[in-house]
Amino acid sequence: CIDLHQQTTTEAMSSIMQFIDDCIEQGMRCVCIIHGKGHFSKEGQAVLKNFINQWLRTQHNVLAFHSAKPRHGGTGAIYVLLKGKRA
Repeated sequence: CIDLHQQTTTEAMSSIMQFIDDCIEQGMRCVCIIHGKGHFSKEGQAVLKNFINQWLRTQHNVLAFHSAKPRHGGTGAIYVLLKGKRA
């Protein structure tokens, strides 16, 4: 899991790219990204959530993603299904 609370969209994108690369290298296929619900953002909106939702759609290593179960953060986190490591 990676927690992106208090990060800007630029910082979050860099963190996620490194996180995904590391996870794929380790053979992980399903990971969790905690982005928060936006309660403490200046706009009072889920800036990271919306950004990540759009950005993940463009990533070739991402097969799918979905909001997490309530015990894992609910709509403040997502599960991401990654492509397998290339042989």
